[in-house]
Amino acid sequence: MKVLFETPRLQLRTFAASDDEFILKLLNTPTWLQYIGDRQIKTLKDAQRYIMNNLLHLYSEQGYGAWVVVLRETGSAIGICGLFKRRYLEQPDLGFAFLPEAEGHGYAYEAATGTLEYTRRELTLTRLFAITQQDNHRSVRLLKRSGFTLQGTILPPGEAEELMLFDIELSR
Repeated sequence: MKVLFETPRLQLRTFAASDDEFILKLLNTPTWLQYIGDRQIKTLKDAQRYIMNNLLHLYSEQGYGAWVVVLRETGSAIGICGLFKRRYLEQPDLGFAFLPEAEGHGYAYEAATGTLEYTRRELTLTRLFAITQQDNHRSVRLLKRSGFTLQGTILPPGEAEELMLFDIELSR
């Protein structure tokens, strides 16, 4: 695992196979299941497979992906934040999810703005998207506070529900 950047309270690093317990816990939280969906990660073996086939694969394929958000003070993993390239969007989108005990402390905003700064500084991207369900009010507030602008809605291929589509220009 490699530390990509730090904020005052957080460290964002790449995933490792040893993050299996954290992934098992995060992907089965009520908010993950409600807003992102059931990935059928029910065992540590499922979590390891998800890390290897989904998360680590993105780093080599795209040069970016989801990163583990760790509390600097304790070293505990509390969430994920990063960039995802979806086939139906022309640019990557910012995504994030946190354990319930980490919600409401400003960690998501700190990780998101840190990710935007890292992207401006280290990656060649000039624009990012963000998508969220229309009833995910906390994510909508965070995206607006982080500088994203609502562009409308989008219906991803194979999905039944439209998502809110946000974007942000990344000036250098």
